[in-house]
Formats: sequence, structure tokens, C-alpha cells
Amino acid sequence: MNTSAPSAATAIRVGVGGWTFEPWRNNFYPAGWPASRELEYASRQLTAIEVNGTYYSTQKPATFAKWHDETPEGFVFSLKASRFSTNRRVLAEAGDSIRHFVGSGIAELRSKLGPIVWQFAPTKRFDAADFESFLKLLPPEVSGRALRHALDVRHESFRCAEYLALARRYGAATVFTDADDYPPIPDLTGPFVYTRMMRTDAALPDGCPPEVFPDLAACARRWRDGGEPDGLPRIEPAPAGSAAPRDVFMYFISGAKEKAPAAAMALIRALG
Repeated sequence: MNTSAPSAATAIRVGVGGWTFEPWRNNFYPAGWPASRELEYASRQLTAIEVNGTYYSTQKPATFAKWHDETPEGFVFSLKASRFSTNRRVLAEAGDSIRHFVGSGIAELRSKLGPIVWQFAPTKRFDAADFESFLKLLPPEVSGRALRHALDVRHESFRCAEYLALARRYGAATVFTDADDYPPIPDLTGPFVYTRMMRTDAALPDGCPPEVFPDLAACARRWRDGGEPDGLPRIEPAPAGSAAPRDVFMYFISGAKEKAPAAAMALIRALG
């Protein structure tokens, strides 16, 4: 599986899940801003967005092309793959749904196509043979553009060395989720870093205590530059030395969702 980044330069990209959320019209979008232009505005305050709608329904090629045209150069969309690919008892049987999703027009995003996130149910346990069968089905490219795959596994059974070795063998990143309900897996298994932060607090102006953002910025820079931050709840010891520079994707998702844009913008400011 070829999961090398399509761009030569590495970057830290920060964003939220989606861009349509009623409470954001009171605390993120300017008063009276038209709903038809919310993506235009959000993409100029943030550097990435994770699209949740692709998990629930198939989008048209024209829709992906429209998203591309409404956003600035350098902006990136992460796409949650169809739930029909991952919410199944036998993952080895997901081939048709994977091909349908990848062939649905995502290539119309061109250089703005970021990682594809394959999200599994919290009840889905790690089965090495079946999971490897799934990884073998993930295509390395679409229309000549390399694809990057991120695995959002949500059951404690994935916190094991056997899973890490398997994901690394296929070059797939593992989503590092900071949340109360899902096990954290900060060990890197792919050539990029993908984090989902789910602890924003509605009582705080930026969703997190002010001291959190410089710390997150330092972690992001360490990941980007090929290192690994200290103090993470790793499964295995961190490797010695530095790896190649990496792209880093950091999303504020769920928690107090109304504060997600404020948290993302605060982290962007901390990154300078």
C-alpha cells in the first residue's frame, strides 16, 4: 500500500468536523453570514476539515469539485469513509463498498484530498486475520493520486503490539483519539499523524485551558519534525532517534462541539 504524502513539504493542519452546525452561527460565523458560504468562511479560518457526511451517504463528483473550488490553496479535507465498509461483521467482505466509496468522485478534490478515515464501531474487536484482509482491500491510489489511510479503531483490544505491527506493515496510520470513551493509541503506525481531540469544555472561551494550546503546538511540531512527544499513553516504547518529517492532522471533534472552531483557531495561533 503506497501511503506517501502527495506533497513534498510537510505541514501541520488543524480543523474541526464539518462546517454546518447551528450553534456556530452564533459564535463562529459572522452574524448574518449565508449558509451557502459557510465552507468558504470556515476554510479561511482553519487549515483542514474532517467531513462526516461521507460516512453516512455517497456524495457526487460535482460536490467534491465544488468543495475544492470554494476553499483556498493548501486547504485539506479528511474524508470519513462509508460506514458500509467498516460496520460489518466480516471485514474481508468490504471490497465492493470500499471500491464504491473510493470511486465516488473523491479524486475531484485533487491536491486537497487528505487522509481517508476508516472508522470502526466501538464494539469491533481486533481480529488479526480479518483485519489484515480489510487492509489488503484498501487501494493505494485513485486516478493517479496516492491515498493516505487512517484507521479509527475504538476497542481496547486494538491496544496491542500485534495490531501495531499489522498497521505498520500496510502503511496505515492509526487515529490517536483523546477522549473518555475510546482507548488512546498514540503509537505511530503510518507516515503521518492523525489526532482527534474530544475534550472541549463549553465553559471555557476557547474550549480548553489556555496552557493547553502551547503544549499541543509543541507536540505537533515534534511529530512534524520526525520525533515523538513524551508522556503519551503508548503501547510500546518510543523508537530511538528521529524519523522522516511528517504531515500532522489535528481535529477538535465532539466534546463541547460549539467550542471546536475556537479551540482550533487557538491552536493555529499557538503554532504561529
